[in-house]
Amino acid sequence: MAREQRKLAAIVAADVVGYSRLMGRDESGTLVRLRKNRTEHLEPVLAKYGGRLVKLTGDGALVEFASAVDALSAAIEFQQAMAEANADEPADTALVFRMGLHLGDLIVDGDDLYGDGVNVAARLEGEAPAGGIVISRTVHEAVIGRVKATFDDLGGLALKNIERPVQSFRVNWTPSDWQPPITAEVSAALPNALQSPLPLPDKPSIAVLPFQNMSGDPEQEYFADGMVEDIITALSRTKALFVIARNSTFSYKGKSPDIRQVGRELGVRYVLEGSVRKAGTRVRITGQLIDAQSGAHLWADRFDGALEDIFELQDQVASRVVGEIAPALEEAEISRAARKVGNLEAYDYYLRGLAALPGYRRENLNEAQSLLAKAVEVDPKLAIAWATDAFRCVAIKSMARDSSPAQNAAEAENASRTALRLDRNDARVFAFCGHSLAFVCRRYEEGAALLEQAVQLDPNLAVAWIWRGTSRNRFGQPDEAIADLERAMRLSPRDAFMFLAHGQMAAAHLIAGRYEDAVRWAESSVRLLPHHVTAHRVLVASLALAGRAEAARRAWMTYRQLDPQTRLSTLPERLAIPNEAALAKFAEGLRIAGMPE
Repeated sequence: MAREQRKLAAIVAADVVGYSRLMGRDESGTLVRLRKNRTEHLEPVLAKYGGRLVKLTGDGALVEFASAVDALSAAIEFQQAMAEANADEPADTALVFRMGLHLGDLIVDGDDLYGDGVNVAARLEGEAPAGGIVISRTVHEAVIGRVKATFDDLGGLALKNIERPVQSFRVNWTPSDWQPPITAEVSAALPNALQSPLPLPDKPSIAVLPFQNMSGDPEQEYFADGMVEDIITALSRTKALFVIARNSTFSYKGKSPDIRQVGRELGVRYVLEGSVRKAGTRVRITGQLIDAQSGAHLWADRFDGALEDIFELQDQVASRVVGEIAPALEEAEISRAARKVGNLEAYDYYLRGLAALPGYRRENLNEAQSLLAKAVEVDPKLAIAWATDAFRCVAIKSMARDSSPAQNAAEAENASRTALRLDRNDARVFAFCGHSLAFVCRRYEEGAALLEQAVQLDPNLAVAWIWRGTSRNRFGQPDEAIADLERAMRLSPRDAFMFLAHGQMAAAHLIAGRYEDAVRWAESSVRLLPHHVTAHRVLVASLALAGRAEAARRAWMTYRQLDPQTRLSTLPERLAIPNEAALAKFAEGLRIAGMPE
């Protein structure tokens, strides 16, 4: 079979410390114990985390994983299992492994792997202590905050036959956080155990089934599987969802299971299924989101593209699918919470509070405040409810409804600080709190840093990109803001907060001096939310600076009704823009339109 380049994959290399010494003392006994440990400890963790054993090299092993998180989790569980197995073993006969992990490009040759990903993993293995794990920077970036472990920075290591220094980290973990892997005996009994319905998690839960290859071309199988793996990885980045791991969902590969049965067996409320069809140089991917309890279809769409760069297409489709189904899941959860009566749980109060916000009317904001207060009363540690309440303060200020700005700022600060103290691993918390601290509390630099962390934690969170774009407008960087806002609109075109993205696109073009473009985007934002104060403000200033005096005057009359107390002297407080040139642009246009001093 010809060699082919494969997309990034996580590689684990492992070997036995002092293998030659052990073989010299007791060759047959060492081999028996080595095989026993592979059967009882290595194979179960590979099955659990979807690892593929590429090859065995005497005392060592090379394993491929689709996910860096799965790779490191498997490595830690294996090392923990070996530590427990060696507890009663004399030190001079114990089989102790060291492991190296790297995330890199591979060359596939039949069932074997070569290339940078393999070479670096193998060299890092040699740097690991006995019973320990060393990972590269690429693995560290992929797993930080997503695995129960800490990391010691080893700096740039000079590895044999590797031209560049490789920044590396030693992995530390608490044994109580990592249970021994499932044994072969227990693993064999799993299918029967799964016949009993699993309880649903306390947040939206989803399983992504293997996509059907409708092309009749076995070579497209890897593309369909890679698509699903990318979608699972992308969905897993958001803490709002409980996502079933790949190795569980791929047990349905080649089957046509009943979706309700899948929901019972995997303990999920939603299932995503789809297909891939290739025709000539084009490929079509379809997907549909199903309620596993009722069997109802919640969302369906198709995506077409060229096969010129199949991996880029795979990434694009995965990103679009996630951007489409995330709002559909949220809508379904909000509808489910709205149907409940009586004693609601904290998460359902939060969902209903979130659903009230996009209306941006006084009654909506009051309802959101009441519901979110109930959420944190039931569960004071529900960080996302606190963060959403911080965003409520943003809505109050942006709609000119803060009769007491100091009190609104104090509430925003308290809600943000509480949320960040409770959870610093949720991209939504970073996004909501970052925007609130910057806009309401004028902590511009801190807010920008939190928004940067939000998009790093979850690159598919559309609202994080909207507010990072807003932050860049705030610092007078309109072109960078437009790039962020365009990404948000690609990710979630049906997002309930899309009027915010359009309004900030208008602001970016205004700051850049493209006034007609600013008018077009501001009008679009107003169409999405007719009483959007920010968009009306941008519309007035853009029309005036574009020389459309009469239209600017009419727009000013409408805007003044929404924000009757507005004055040029209050503009710095209203806009919260530290960049003087951007603030001056707004002031110039609004003065021309008739705003009083």
